[in-house]
Amino acid sequence: MKSKTLERIMFRKNTIVKTIASAVLWLVAAHTTQAQLQWTPDGTGYYTFSEKGIDIVDAINPNKRTTYLSAAALRPAGASRGLDVQSFQVSPDGNSLLLFANTARVWRENTRGDYWIFEKTTKKLTQLGKGLPASSLMFAKFSPDGTRVAYVSKHNIYIEKLKDNISRPITEDGTDRIINGTFDWAYEEEFGTKDGFRWSPDGSKIAFWKQDARSTRNFLMINNTDSLYAFTIPVEYPKVGLPPSPTSIWVYDLAKQQTKEIDDLSTTKDGYIPRMEWLTDSRGLIFQTLNRKQNVSKIVVSDIQGEKSKVIHTETDEAWIDIKSRWNDGDPAGWDWINGGKEFIWVSEKGGWRQIYSIDLQGKERLITREPFDIIQIDFIDPKSKAIYFSASPENATQKHLYRIGLGGGKATRVTPAELKGTNAYQISPNGKIALFQTSSTSYRAGTAVVSLPEHKELRAAQNIDKHASNNAETEFFQVTTEDGITLDGWMVKPTNFDPSKKYPAVFYVYGEPASQTVTDNFYTGKNRLYDGDMAADGYIYISLENRGAPAPKGREWRKSIYKNIGTLNIRDQAMGAKEVFKWGFVDTTRVAVWGWSGGGASTLNLLGQYPEIYKTGISIAPVTNQLLYDNIYQERYMGLPQENEEDFVKGSALTYAKNVKGNLLLVHGTGDDNVHYQNAEVYINELIKYNIPFQMMSYPNRSHAISEGKGTSKHLSLIYTRFLREHCPPGAK
Repeated sequence: MKSKTLERIMFRKNTIVKTIASAVLWLVAAHTTQAQLQWTPDGTGYYTFSEKGIDIVDAINPNKRTTYLSAAALRPAGASRGLDVQSFQVSPDGNSLLLFANTARVWRENTRGDYWIFEKTTKKLTQLGKGLPASSLMFAKFSPDGTRVAYVSKHNIYIEKLKDNISRPITEDGTDRIINGTFDWAYEEEFGTKDGFRWSPDGSKIAFWKQDARSTRNFLMINNTDSLYAFTIPVEYPKVGLPPSPTSIWVYDLAKQQTKEIDDLSTTKDGYIPRMEWLTDSRGLIFQTLNRKQNVSKIVVSDIQGEKSKVIHTETDEAWIDIKSRWNDGDPAGWDWINGGKEFIWVSEKGGWRQIYSIDLQGKERLITREPFDIIQIDFIDPKSKAIYFSASPENATQKHLYRIGLGGGKATRVTPAELKGTNAYQISPNGKIALFQTSSTSYRAGTAVVSLPEHKELRAAQNIDKHASNNAETEFFQVTTEDGITLDGWMVKPTNFDPSKKYPAVFYVYGEPASQTVTDNFYTGKNRLYDGDMAADGYIYISLENRGAPAPKGREWRKSIYKNIGTLNIRDQAMGAKEVFKWGFVDTTRVAVWGWSGGGASTLNLLGQYPEIYKTGISIAPVTNQLLYDNIYQERYMGLPQENEEDFVKGSALTYAKNVKGNLLLVHGTGDDNVHYQNAEVYINELIKYNIPFQMMSYPNRSHAISEGKGTSKHLSLIYTRFLREHCPPGAK
């Protein structure tokens, strides 16, 4: 549960959050932020968009809908059509709506656009931020008393009075390099931070982040297709080994019209502040700092009145410390207060498992989940029943189930019925009494049902149920133990009409890095969207193995053993796991392919270069070929600082092993990739040329990391992928 009020939770056109399975292979970057469901205040329904406007849907009876705001009301005076609304907020008194429309993309999501106020009594639509550039406003939100709205435009923060729509900036130094109220590329990508300012609960102040990116260089992407002369696209991007943009916290006092910097108790700005919120009484701030290596976390409380800051909690780790975005659906925002704001919920792996703690404002901590297993995420904190709902799967790291535990601790009880396997996802209402529920396994997927909590009684059955046809190949889960004594989870889809006396080509799907888990029990597992056809019917064995370092709920040691070992430990696990699979006797070891995207693309190249005797064909999409070319937050978190251990970066980079590639290689990359730069492809290509190694290449002009923009792109990539695989790793039994 987030500590944001319901009115601040953004609702998007995808009303019901669908579980995005990590095995959905085309979302391999694994940084996807899921849409939020906006419940009604009483928790019995939720808002959605329709042709009629904005509706309220009864959670138990979805056919029961009432119009909350008509489509006609969304049309400004003199306009021929209504606003293209992406999301909205309800004012504290419930009499006004703050509408987010005409949105535009910033890095990964549409977080800038136009904001309009709709007054329910007068039916009046008023645009905010008049005089500012179109579609430039970001993260607008009501003040606690509903009389003002604050927002960001062009890296400055503004406050606008709703009575007269007069706005004024509270920062004026914002440029492309001085960033107020939002974040640079790296913070958003690696911490999940986007919205960079907070109203105090009493509405008297605004706290905000400020980043100074003047020393961070631009990476220049080139556009060759959209004008007569090519032009460059600058992206402010801190590479590995370069310091992060100095980040600080400031507070603006509305009455005094003054801004002051908050002491973060750091002697250097060479670190990070990934989380910040107000104390519930508005007297101060609470925030988390990380050193640059991200292995020392401090929780700091700053007393605004006395202008003092103090560290109340410190945690260290020999590897790295994950922040809230890793156990909160990618969103680090909010502070999970309990006991009337005197304590808060925290998650730590210091005990060997990812466990839930409570910490008070003096720093005293108490372990809540004492049993030896990982939580996957916190789903809801219910202050009324003094309970926490969280996801976990103690017995099977490929699955996900709902558990409940009291705030006082004790034994956690499983809420998801024992007969339900696979991946189970819940959107719990604000009253904690009902949840929208989805269940999925490799053979079964049910659309949204409604269940009561905590008894899990079905109040509304799922409307859409998908089952694999009986003639479809089934996804089988298995485990292998390598010669190193490491037991790996895996899944396999065998060919249709499989004959164990024959030998078949094997295609391995790999990711391999700490950002994503591939071996999960859900409806998408075992499917390959990039393959144009039916792999099983064509006679392929399709396989994935989960190496150490993947974010599976298998304990801290499993996940963090990859520290300083990306590109070596994970690669050896994959190769040794493949050798165990070969012992089953039905894999044609002359026809073994591997493919992956992003970190999986890097793993693919490393497998081809380090174990060419195993992998004969590889398809690498958008790979990091040299770890020294990626961003500092991600790579330094998992590998350390190159100033101290550069040899580990080199040893783990696919570039080092390019000279060893013996098999067939297809390299795919978008030239407009602002995440894993096209530079990675070119330096790797140079190395292949240097050693006279033939390969095939497909570059997609101006496409981003997802390679999805432009008409026909996805279909074309599928055709290229499939043709190469069939040609160089022919299907069928022998």
